[in-house]
Amino acid sequence: MDIGVYQAKTHLPELLMKVAHGEQVTITRHGRAVARIVPVDSIWKRETKVVIAEMRSLAKGRHLDMSIRDMINEGRR
Repeated sequence: MDIGVYQAKTHLPELLMKVAHGEQVTITRHGRAVARIVPVDSIWKRETKVVIAEMRSLAKGRHLDMSIRDMINEGRR
């Protein structure tokens, strides 16, 4: 569900009730998404495999000039 900032402010209790029942609410300003309200449980119940896949997709195309061992040693200094 998308809702404008003014409507979100005006109807916050109702929005929180919907979120508590599992719905996600995206708050928009001038038609552009600026925030998302999600149920707290949904954050913690994500499967480990999904999180790992998301991390791998974020890392695609990024290469470091150091090996993992070098990074570990660098962190110990």
